[in-house]
Amino acid sequence: MLKFTKMHGLGNDYIYINGFKEQIKDPGDLSIKISDRHFGIGSDGIVLILPSQTCDFRMRMFNNDGTEAEMCGNASRCVAKYVYDFGLTDKEEITLETLAGVKVLKMEVIAGKVERVTVNMGPPILSTKEIPAIFPKDRVVGEPIDVDGDVYKVTCVSMGNPHAITFVEDLEVFDVHGVGVKIENHKMFPKRINAEFAQIIDRKTIKMRVWERGSGETLACGTGASATLVAAVLNKLTDRKAKLILLGGDLDIEWNEKNNNVYMTGPATTVFQGEIEI
Repeated sequence: MLKFTKMHGLGNDYIYINGFKEQIKDPGDLSIKISDRHFGIGSDGIVLILPSQTCDFRMRMFNNDGTEAEMCGNASRCVAKYVYDFGLTDKEEITLETLAGVKVLKMEVIAGKVERVTVNMGPPILSTKEIPAIFPKDRVVGEPIDVDGDVYKVTCVSMGNPHAITFVEDLEVFDVHGVGVKIENHKMFPKRINAEFAQIIDRKTIKMRVWERGSGETLACGTGASATLVAAVLNKLTDRKAKLILLGGDLDIEWNEKNNNVYMTGPATTVFQGEIEI
């Protein structure tokens, strides 16, 4: 039997597994099996909380199609809540090892429980080669791509995982699913990409939906929200600090001008704990 905890950050839900106690031989296969919303627990994927030789904890995460992702902002906030609420640490600020590098997580604790977490997402990666994307310019800012005959302007940002952001006039009527899957698998992105679609409300407010690589549309994406704020600043559409309105709720994002780091603040929620036969 496998013990697990279901958690979500603004509806971006994952199954969290304590890797200090549980041994998972094939996490990709496990994610496919238990993430199924009809025949499994149901989630956007699984997150393993593991010991680290360099940080307080290490996180590995797998999408519901079994692929491993570099980083997830919503998942990292939930990891912070998990390790504090369940007594794996008494620190209110921890370091987390991810495939996208070390992240610093600062917790807001109320009545002994973590309510909100600020994650230092680090500096955005803007180099076309590092994202990676196949464009002739060193940066992809408002560059056109052809998607089955329709042209969209994308801005590419990596927050440890790759994002292509498109600004649209009306997010309510835009075909996120139809366009999202095509951008995810576009030939210009050799490792696939997360596709964000954003509507500017004002200089301090952005409305956003996300099509995540390997998971489809999710209710929220922390790295995607961070990348979208960076893209909005690069396109001179917003200030460096803004509220990102996602389907699952709001995130506060700041791209700090002094140190170039992006800070993401939002809630983390425990849904339930259980056991499943695997």
